[in-house]
Formats: sequence, structure tokens, C-alpha cells
Amino acid sequence: MFFQPFRFRTLARSGAALAAVTTAAACAAGPASLPATPEAWRAAAQADIEAAVRITRENHPGPYDVHNPGFSNNLEAARSHGLALAARVTDAPGYVAAVQGFNVRIRDGHAGMVSRLDSTSTPPQRWPGFVTVWRSDGLYVHSSRPGAPAVGSKLRSCDGKAAEQLIRDNVFSFQGRVDEAGQWWSRARRVFLDEHNPFVALPQRCIFEAKGTTTEHALAWRPLDTEGERWLDESNGGDAGPVGVTEQRKNLLWVSMPTFHPDEAERAAYRALYRDVETRRARWLAADAVVVDLRKNQGGSSSWSLDFAKALWGKARVAQASENYDAGVEVWWRASPDNTSYVASLAERLVREGHAQLGARIATYGRGMREALARGAPFYVEPSEAAAGAVAEPDGPPFTRPVYVIVPGNCASACLDALDVMTRFPNTVLVGAPSSADSTYMDVRVAELESGRAAVIVPNKVYVNRKRANGEIYRPQIEVRDIVWSVPTLLKAVEADLAHRRAGERTGGR
Repeated sequence: MFFQPFRFRTLARSGAALAAVTTAAACAAGPASLPATPEAWRAAAQADIEAAVRITRENHPGPYDVHNPGFSNNLEAARSHGLALAARVTDAPGYVAAVQGFNVRIRDGHAGMVSRLDSTSTPPQRWPGFVTVWRSDGLYVHSSRPGAPAVGSKLRSCDGKAAEQLIRDNVFSFQGRVDEAGQWWSRARRVFLDEHNPFVALPQRCIFEAKGTTTEHALAWRPLDTEGERWLDESNGGDAGPVGVTEQRKNLLWVSMPTFHPDEAERAAYRALYRDVETRRARWLAADAVVVDLRKNQGGSSSWSLDFAKALWGKARVAQASENYDAGVEVWWRASPDNTSYVASLAERLVREGHAQLGARIATYGRGMREALARGAPFYVEPSEAAAGAVAEPDGPPFTRPVYVIVPGNCASACLDALDVMTRFPNTVLVGAPSSADSTYMDVRVAELESGRAAVIVPNKVYVNRKRANGEIYRPQIEVRDIVWSVPTLLKAVEADLAHRRAGERTGGR
């Protein structure tokens, strides 16, 4: 699990360094000691949920956030629900499900627990020989083996329960955020993955419809094999390419950004992309369109998309757009003893590892938190930064060609930061699916439970007056409902819009 710590204006460039440190620290816990009996599993689930609630109340900004008065009620509802599930736990899959059920009721992506049980603690996943995808109005078969529902057929019901209700009960009762449209696009398909959750009834007989004809299928559940894993991957991100730019046809530039948490080779590819935009400027300015493909992007550091935006639109223009977007935003750091100690130790570690400038900045926050703690104040509020002001001479000719951004349903965190920047410019068009949403609670650390079985998600700060609200999503201007999200399919949607633009230009209507 990876969380993007910084907003794009002030600290995005430093986010990768801090995230790497935070992630490494999160993975430092030792192996869990697993219960040996059903009674011990039940007690473990109850104890760990209670510990997670205590740590959240003490350290999370939510219980002290006057702008989110419902957080504490949600946390208490999550505790009650989680403990009710925990009372029925008898094994590792039940423990994981109880943790998931607890998380869902908090209704915030940056709160709750992370199970530390490894894959050997639970039985292998199973599937029924086909993979599905959500496309706005329902669940469709993406890939299937002979005898399974046909590719393209739509799920109507299972065992007498309507498709949407089945997904709500079996998926969103234990993972995701049901109110976010993008979560349906990314998570609904898990209704046909068996994770051995003892609190759901696995579908047995399902009705599918294709071309006006309905067929009933008895599901044959079996261990998920390599073909199933490959289909799941293909249905999630399609044929998303590696970091870089390609020319799908003459004068149409396709920029792939499948990750904002790049390895060394991907970092080099990003730097090569920036150089291409800057040194071959005439090529980009003359393009029919630029497509930014965010499929498979799971977040990371927003600096990678920010630096691309600067290269494309110009540093001065992006800086001004960022200042305007961030105007009035405040950052409040939750000054609990544990959070304050964590931030201070993080600053020292960053300096030791060669990130002196970032370490000094984090140390400033740590001192502010320590002073707030001494006063008994729940938060340290960052001083407002003076606006840089408009730059008189922006960098070179403006980039005005259409920019189509391919948005997957699971776009969140730093992926949303990319949309925040790019949508500041009127030539940006979102294509694909509704995004997921983000919390306003950021700079996440994970607090390991003493049991080693789970960790608690603890954001250190909250954004106040952020333009994109907690739970707010982006919706595409061009929604792509095709079952297969391939480059040719997405390119077809882009080309159709370009043709519409050209027709409008000829008639003077656009």
C-alpha cells in the first residue's frame, strides 16, 4: 500500500524521497505470530481492532478535525461492526475480512488497518473460469473459458440476487468506497474472486444476458491459475505501455505513465520524456494531439507528472496555475506525541540519507508540532506561503493542442494530483472512466501493532480548504465503455473527438 504525501505545489518534487523512506519504515515489522485455534483467531481480531481504534483516536487528524465532524461517529460505527465480525472469526481469512469490514465503515481511504498476514496464511484465491469488468451500467464478461459466460455478456443476477446488490454485499461491504464511481470500475469485478471470506455467500448460479438472450450458468470455482491472473491484469490496465512517448500515428503522441513510483529504469525514461518535450518542441507544438495514458497507475510521487506538465505547458504557466489552485489551502499537522516523534526522526533520517533540504523542511514541521503539543493544541498549522505572483514572460509559445488524459477507475492519490495540474489548462480532455477519490488526510505513516498481524494507517496532516474535497472524483468528458481498454479502442475515442473538432472548425461551431 502506498500513499502520496505531498500536494503538488510546494513539496511534490521531494515526495519520492519521503515516500521511499516512509515505505521502507512501514515494511520493517517482524513476522506475525499466528493464532493456533479458532478461539485464538477470534480474540486476535478483537484485540487488534480495539488497538487500531485506540491508535486512530490518539493520532489520526480525523477525531480532531472540526471540518469533518462525522469522522468520530464513523470510527465508532466501524469499531462496532468490526467487533461484531471479529466475534465470528475462526481463521485467517475471517481475520482479514473482519479487518476489511472495519475499514469500510470508517469511510475514508486514509484510515483503518492493513493486514500483515502473508499469502501463506490464507488459502489460494479461486475464480469461476471467467473475468469481468464494470462499465458504467453493469458488469460484463471480459475473458472466459469454454463453457463459461460469453465474452461481452452482462451479469443480471446470481442465486436470485440482482447484480448490483450482489456486488454491494460481497465486495463493497469489505473493500473500497461504494459511493465513488471509479471504485465500481476498479473493484466491482472482484465479485468473481473467492478470497474465502466467511461472511459472504459465494455465487453458485448466475444469469447473464447477451444480445437479448439470457443464459444461466452453474459456477465451477477453482484455484486461480496463471491464465486467470493474466486476464485479471489485462482487464485492469489493458495494454498500457512502459514509461515514455510513442507515435501511434503521424502527429499523435502517446505518453504512457503507468506509475508515479518508478524504479531506476523508469526514472531514466521519465527524464528522457522531459528532454524530448523540451528539445523537440516544434514536434510537440505541431502535434494533432497528445494522449497521456494513466492506465495501471497506482500513485507514488506527483513530481513525475508535475515535471511533465512543466515541460509541456511551461514552468511559469504551471507555477501560476498551481498557485491559483492552492490559494487559501492550509495544512494542519496532528501534534500527537507519536506523530511528533515520527516526524522528528524522519527529518533526521532524511538528512543522514543525503536529503538535506527536505530533512530541514520536515524538521521545521516537527518543531512546530512539538510546540503545539506543549501548548496542548491538537494541530500545528503551517504558516501561509507568500504567493510567487504572476511571471511576466512565460516560457515560450503556449501549448494549445488537445491533451487527452486516459483516466482509469482506480486513479487516486498522485494520479489525482496529475489531474489537478493538467485540468488547470483548457485544452485538457479526460477520457475513460470516473476516477476514485482522495482523502484530505495525508502524509501517511503506518503504526505497527504489537501483534505483528496488522498495522494502522495514520496520516500526519489534513488539508483545509483544498479545492478538491474529501471524496470528490473526476468524471471524464469522454467515457469509454468498451469492454477491452486497448490502445486501438482508446485511440478510436480520441480520433472521434478530433474529427468532431475539425468538423466544428470547418463550420465555425467550435
